[in-house]
This record gives sequence, C-alpha cells and structure tokens, in this order.
Amino acid sequence: MIEAQPLSGAEADTVRVGFVPTMGALHDGHGTLVRTARAANDVVAVSIFVNPLQFNDPVDYERYPRTLDADLELLGQAGADIVFAPEESEMYPDGDPLVKVTSGKLGEKFEGASRPGHFDGMLAVVSKLLHIAQPSLLTSRKVEFSAFFGQKDAQQLAIIRRMVLDLAYNVEIQAVPIVRSDRGLALSSRNQFLSEAEAEAALVLSRALFLLKSRADAHEPLNVEDAVALIDAEPLVELDYLEVVDPSTLEVIGVNCQDTPFTGQALALVAAKVGPVRLIDNMPLGS
Repeated sequence: MIEAQPLSGAEADTVRVGFVPTMGALHDGHGTLVRTARAANDVVAVSIFVNPLQFNDPVDYERYPRTLDADLELLGQAGADIVFAPEESEMYPDGDPLVKVTSGKLGEKFEGASRPGHFDGMLAVVSKLLHIAQPSLLTSRKVEFSAFFGQKDAQQLAIIRRMVLDLAYNVEIQAVPIVRSDRGLALSSRNQFLSEAEAEAALVLSRALFLLKSRADAHEPLNVEDAVALIDAEPLVELDYLEVVDPSTLEVIGVNCQDTPFTGQALALVAAKVGPVRLIDNMPLGS
C-alpha cells in the first residue's frame, strides 16, 4: 500500500493521493492524466501493466507495445512520484484468478460485443490495482484517494464507476477529457500501427462526432445516419458502430436524436477498423 505522506514532509490535515493505472506505451494523453492528478494531489502513483486478461487475441497481446524506458521518462516529466510496473507473475501468481468481478450488462454491448470477456478482464486488474494503490489508513490525517481515467475509453469508465458504486470502493473516479492530435484524432497507443493514409482516413471518426456535437449544441435533431454515411464514405474505414447512448447506463437513446430537437445529455460512441487497427472514440453531447 502507498503510505499517505505528503512530499514536503509537512504536517497537513488532509493528504491527497492520485492513482493513474495504465498499460504503458504512454503518449501525451497519459501525460495529461498524470499532470491532472499532479495538480490535485500530494502523491501521484502510476501503474504500468499490460493485462493479458483483457485481450481476446494472443497475437494482439504479444504485439502490444512495451516501452518502459520511454514511459518512465514521460512519467518523470509529468510529475509522477511512484511507478508500479509488476510482472504478470506478481499480479497473477496462481495464474488466472478464480474469482473475478463481472461487468454484467454494461460489458456485453459495444466493445464487449466485439471483444467478449474484455471488460471482465479489465475489471479484474483495475479492482486489484485499486486495492494495491489504496493509501494506508494508519495515519492521524485524513486521506483522500482518487483514480484518474481517460474519457476516451468511455465504456470502460462507465463500468469502473459502476463497480466502485456497487462494491463501495473508497476511491473517487476522475475522468479526464480526450486528448486529440492537432487534426482531431484521439490519441491512442495503437495509432502507431496506422500508415499515413490510414491515419488520414481515421480522421473521419472525429469529424462524424463533431458533426453530432455541433447539432446537439444547436439543439437540432442529431440525424445520426448523416454521421454514419460520412464514415461509410471513407473506403479505408470499416464502421463497427456509431450510437448515441445514456452516459451512465449506456442504453441507446431513441428520443431527441432524429426528428426532434436534441435536449439533455448523451454520449456518442464510435468504433471502427482502420487498416489493421481497431479505433474507438466518443463525444459528450449536451450540457
């Protein structure tokens, strides 16, 4: 466990600990997570672990980039205090855990439908990491514990929030907005596998999302089929889904999306295959 002691050594009524779980291959999106945690906490811990339980394809797991030296440099520059980079044998000393947390209905749709078991595997490691990173309560000071996740993995974020709520974890989940390239592509460790032409084609995903956002901001009907047609017109992009959902339940919203002015709040989710790479993106809609 992380000992709850401020970096300055000075006594304080409250010690704030921020935790950022990652799978490595870090980019500026992760840097933003760490910098956000740094600005709000006395101690910032980061984990780096490529979790085999959330990969359906062993080849995909093996080719996932491991760049520990570069990751450590980025984390040092971003202000991390502690880096936890365990081996698989440390996280799962007896092999695959026999007892797991299930993602339930939230994990069966969208990414869960395309990658069965992915979210159960994700929860297995996040659940364990939250326990490992939980600050020690053996202190006279109040301890506040927060974990920071990127909004880009919106379904993952919703499922983690639900796990924390349902199982009464003593942690506050903080969402950090998506970091995009200058041209709008959501930063991802998988972007490095895109060719120049594929990276150009992938920009259609964010264009489709921003189209929906502009209509939502204007309280116009979303006409989601227009955004779908925009993506379908790009030959290098194979659309899996583009849906507008409730941000908490991930249920598809049928009202206020087509023939009536958009009101309220929603989340647009998109996933597509671009060349050999599966990309996801999303956009909060409404105020």
